[in-house]
Amino acid sequence: MDSSEWTGRVGDVWAEEWRRTDRSFVPVDAALIAAAVSCLQGISEPRILDIGCGAGTTSLSLAQRVPSASITGIDLSAALLDVARARAANTPRCRFEQGDASRWNGERDFDLLVSRHGVMFFADPVAAFAHLRSLARPGGGLVFSCFQSPALNVWASGLGDLMPQPTGGPFAPGPFAFAHERHVTDILTRAGWRNPTAQPLAFDYIAGAGDDPVADAIDYFRRIGPVARALRDLDEPRRTRLAEGLDAFVRAHHDGDRVSFPAAAWIWSATA
Repeated sequence: MDSSEWTGRVGDVWAEEWRRTDRSFVPVDAALIAAAVSCLQGISEPRILDIGCGAGTTSLSLAQRVPSASITGIDLSAALLDVARARAANTPRCRFEQGDASRWNGERDFDLLVSRHGVMFFADPVAAFAHLRSLARPGGGLVFSCFQSPALNVWASGLGDLMPQPTGGPFAPGPFAFAHERHVTDILTRAGWRNPTAQPLAFDYIAGAGDDPVADAIDYFRRIGPVARALRDLDEPRRTRLAEGLDAFVRAHHDGDRVSFPAAAWIWSATA
């Protein structure tokens, strides 16, 4: 996925679907916020930059946990930022700007840079993380989450089995660009970050819930992710086969009042 897509249709759809995307990331949010708060111990009024802030969940969670913090969220998508600003209407210490974090120069000397799954889309990740390091104060922290391999994220590997394989190498910008620990360690080290460390997180990825979790999950995958793209691009016979495969895949993971999949993320930390 090209990062520029977030300024258009992809960002617009995610803005409409932020409640369901947030639902799938609840365990990641908890681990990410815990790691971020740990980095801020002893700082009375921390300044935080939320990279790829999306609909503002990470910023708002940090504002609740650290009321003295000043938080700036940055994202490419105007639609997602509109949602974030509306949600933060009563949280004056949160503000949001549109921009590309790999080039943004609005402020410096942040105590913490944080991101929930927002840093895997840089065309030149070493240059991007070097620029981000320049925005942190000396000794400032970096905490972000990203997916581990598709094999450990059954929703992704299962959906991938239904579609033509994507082009591009394993490190191409996209949701799984940072799946390999050594690759990310190399990027962060070359960009000037010290002591990069990854903690694994296994969690349940909730794709469907409510009165009809199967229908909810099918609709969600038709809106967000690789199936949505394929359904737009494939011819009618292949669209039909994909839709049938999606239905069977979702039903196989329906358990009671939800559709869920085994998933795995990394929680990364490093120091400027």
